[in-house]
Amino acid sequence: MHDFKYKRGELYCENVPVRKVAEKFGTPLFLYSRKTLVEHYRKLRDALSPVDPLICFSVKSNSNLAILRALVKEGAGLDIVSGGELYRALKAGVNPKKIVYAGVGKTEKEIEEALRAGILFFNVESLPELRMIDFVARRLKKLADVCIRVNPDVDPHTHHFITTAKKENKFGLDLITAREIFFKHRLFPNARISGVHIHIGSQIIQEKPFVEALTKISKFIIELEENNVPVRYLNIGGGLGIIYKKEKPQTAADYAKAVVPILKKTGLKIILEPGRFIVGNAGILVAKVTYIKKTRTKNFVIVDAGMNDLIRPCLYDAYHEVLPLRQKKSAKIKADVVGPICESADFLAKDRQIQEPAQKDLLAVMSAGAYGFSMSSNYNSRPRAAEVLVDKNKYHLIRRRQTYKDLIDGEMIPRFLH
Repeated sequence: MHDFKYKRGELYCENVPVRKVAEKFGTPLFLYSRKTLVEHYRKLRDALSPVDPLICFSVKSNSNLAILRALVKEGAGLDIVSGGELYRALKAGVNPKKIVYAGVGKTEKEIEEALRAGILFFNVESLPELRMIDFVARRLKKLADVCIRVNPDVDPHTHHFITTAKKENKFGLDLITAREIFFKHRLFPNARISGVHIHIGSQIIQEKPFVEALTKISKFIIELEENNVPVRYLNIGGGLGIIYKKEKPQTAADYAKAVVPILKKTGLKIILEPGRFIVGNAGILVAKVTYIKKTRTKNFVIVDAGMNDLIRPCLYDAYHEVLPLRQKKSAKIKADVVGPICESADFLAKDRQIQEPAQKDLLAVMSAGAYGFSMSSNYNSRPRAAEVLVDKNKYHLIRRRQTYKDLIDGEMIPRFLH
């Protein structure tokens, strides 16, 4: 599952003691295992090899250049949702023809940048967006390939904030509207409608929602082909879940067994956009205990990492296992693990039975590789954490910790306030 293991009572990342890295670079700290990262990519690639998919890693899940580069070197493409992510993708050295561009609010400027870069295609979320892509492509004298994102109205049985394929969600187009667009594709001479895209949500632990969505989309594709509407690509999105607590998500092999027969029948080029499945368990957040606060009501373990570093517990009520870097024989206590942010929502764990820590002990917040640093902020004027990548018995700083000066870079006091 991952390469964070105890050896003689001490937590290691591959062959490196986590404590050693934290002592060198300080805390809070995001620490990643290259081995875990690439092995999860390879598991998915190998399981789906019968349909030879292009696997485009979801940059939003973790956008560090070193993480992207490690996957690009394995052959991965990249799934982006902004001009900034396009910039990162190109800096990571990916072939532009392995970039797919999603998101409901692409601006004219972002569309132009992507067309000039020569990406593979856009995932189109609305008719106005399609018109804008066609307009920009015509202005640039280019032909833009697009896939129409279809909302199949499927319940993925996940947190409602990360559900994206119900009819009340902002993503994609209903089947009726999508059908009309495909049948009128000649109205967009500079936007070549080349395929169908779906993405039903995130942290989906069962095969059933994927099968239900793909079955619906397969029937839609057959209808298009029967009406002589050309389709080249089927982009099936991402959403594969991982183990955070006691979930029993499908393995890559289980997922492939369920979807490959459906995908094969389409005869189309398959695109995949996983993020969490690849990087989620490849990273942890390391924090130091600042204080132990015991009240008449409950115990609080106050650490130097907060909701600005890892917002998932606050935003999604997400569970992340909290482990000591050094196992010891101290008694367990029930406590909230909280940060220094001035919000009651600033917690990493609630009512958790953990080994009683001492002041200055180091803790690991597990499964923080996806949507950890990428969703972090400078709230309360806190510098963003450092990031380190472990490769076997060596470790490499891949993002330096922000300084106080970094916090105010770009800010100016106007003359009239002097």
